[in-house]
Amino acid sequence: MPSSTPSSGPLTALTTRASSAGTAAKVLLSSGIIKPYSPLALARVLKLLKDWGTGPAGGFMAMATLLPDRVWISDERGDLTWAEVDERTDRLARALQGLGVDEGSSVAVMARNHRGFLEITVAAAKLGADLLYLNTAFAGPQLVEVLEREDPTVVVHDEEFTDLVADAHVETRVLAWVDSEVEENGARTSLDRLIEGEARGGARLPAPEHHSRIIILTSGTTGTPKGAPRNEAGVDAAISLMSRMPLRQGWSVHIAAPLFHTWGYAHMMLSLLLGHTLVLRRRFDPEGALRTVDEQGCEGFVVIPVMLQRILGLPEEVLERYSLRTVQVVAASGSALPGDLALTWMDHFGDNLYNTYGSTEVAYASIATPEDLRESPSSAGKPPWATVVKIYDEKSDRELPAGESGRIFVGNSLLFEGYTGGGHKDMIDGLMSSGDVGRFDEDGRLHIEGRDDDMIVSGGENVFPQEVENCLARHEAVVEVAAIGVDDDEFGKRLKAFVVLQSGASASEDDLKEHVKRNLARYKVPREIVVIDELPRNATGKVLKRELADRGGDSAEQDSGGQDSGAQESEDSGQTAAT
Repeated sequence: MPSSTPSSGPLTALTTRASSAGTAAKVLLSSGIIKPYSPLALARVLKLLKDWGTGPAGGFMAMATLLPDRVWISDERGDLTWAEVDERTDRLARALQGLGVDEGSSVAVMARNHRGFLEITVAAAKLGADLLYLNTAFAGPQLVEVLEREDPTVVVHDEEFTDLVADAHVETRVLAWVDSEVEENGARTSLDRLIEGEARGGARLPAPEHHSRIIILTSGTTGTPKGAPRNEAGVDAAISLMSRMPLRQGWSVHIAAPLFHTWGYAHMMLSLLLGHTLVLRRRFDPEGALRTVDEQGCEGFVVIPVMLQRILGLPEEVLERYSLRTVQVVAASGSALPGDLALTWMDHFGDNLYNTYGSTEVAYASIATPEDLRESPSSAGKPPWATVVKIYDEKSDRELPAGESGRIFVGNSLLFEGYTGGGHKDMIDGLMSSGDVGRFDEDGRLHIEGRDDDMIVSGGENVFPQEVENCLARHEAVVEVAAIGVDDDEFGKRLKAFVVLQSGASASEDDLKEHVKRNLARYKVPREIVVIDELPRNATGKVLKRELADRGGDSAEQDSGGQDSGAQESEDSGQTAAT
């Protein structure tokens, strides 16, 4: 069994955290969180955390007390210090009260990465209102369905999403980012105008009894997204992540991953503990991201894997213009790193890549360090501090030894409490299903083999698309690939693969099949391999396999179709989710 799995019971590591207090103290010291502050400042911080909690309200106010003059937000509109955001969000909170937002109500947010996203989050949390983060890649009917189910008091959205929100039955709407001159009226006011309408220096609102829940939506790659609420995680969550990812106090961090999903949100919350300056851009552009990181001297770079692919797809002469010399951690999550992407990245920019595996429901379950990725580029690494990961047999719920594949179950302090619309994930002995299938290797590293509902049985053998995807991704002509199960007269089921080729490269279907045949068992060779221009993805970079399943024909001239194409949307959004 891997050393990360306790032998005396699945929750042993969670219920005996005190025995590993040394690990926690070491992480807190090395990260710079524990440092000398004045007794008066510390007393104020402790009082704030007691009254306001450790979520977006209390965490923000504590850091604004300790570091008032340091920049928290740097976006296209300039810089805002912690003190400036504190004053602005106090005024915004009072304005929101006038719109009917109060303790226990909810505010929906559909915005890209910019100051408005952070300001509405803090202001709503100061009122004790819950926050619902909406995916910027939602289609109209999907958005309407989610808003009808969650029933927010106010929807805050960027102006570009006005038409999408138009059919939703929400009376009050506020613009987070305005691209044009907007007439003042009840339905078209903006966050800035709400702030400007409130006097400066008003009294602080009283601390609410209800601390905000953050409702993060699942990726929705197979249906309507479900709401997964999160309460305050506390410092344990940060210690867990930092036990395998060496984040430090006071960094500048460019968050390119979407703030509306688990991965971007996690780094926003980490800034409330580590005092990070968050460098935000509304749209992701591969070269623009490199330029931002270099010009801002960022030590951290938060991404989803498809962003790394886009960057490495730039011409070599462009890549050579950027050194990323200040970067110490490239924090990736949202999907598996395909093929040898990790090695290619580190060969270009150094051993700074950390890949996190988890889900919206279980948060992070394992982290691959650069050392892990050098040894095993496709592995998900090892569970961090105070996290239990076990592999269970699908039929008997029996725990499986290293080397055997089964369903992945996770235990930590971050498990969600059930979907807002009802329902829950499967549980075994206090551990929650991640929804994936995988195995531990002999070194204790976790390997993800695919979604537990993606597996197909081909000729009596279990086949997981991800293994075939990784194989095809290693072909020199292939940029990215996705595989799905289709009916087959001989084998019952076979895989059908969709590949995107390198610019100017060529490879026939027979060439690609032969490549799989040389590296995997014969029954794993796709029945059909289709060349397309790009894979359809959502804004967190996940491939929308339902769109591939609906695709007919095998023409290499087909594009990936649709305005919701994830490859395009991920570039447009500048914005994980864990899997």
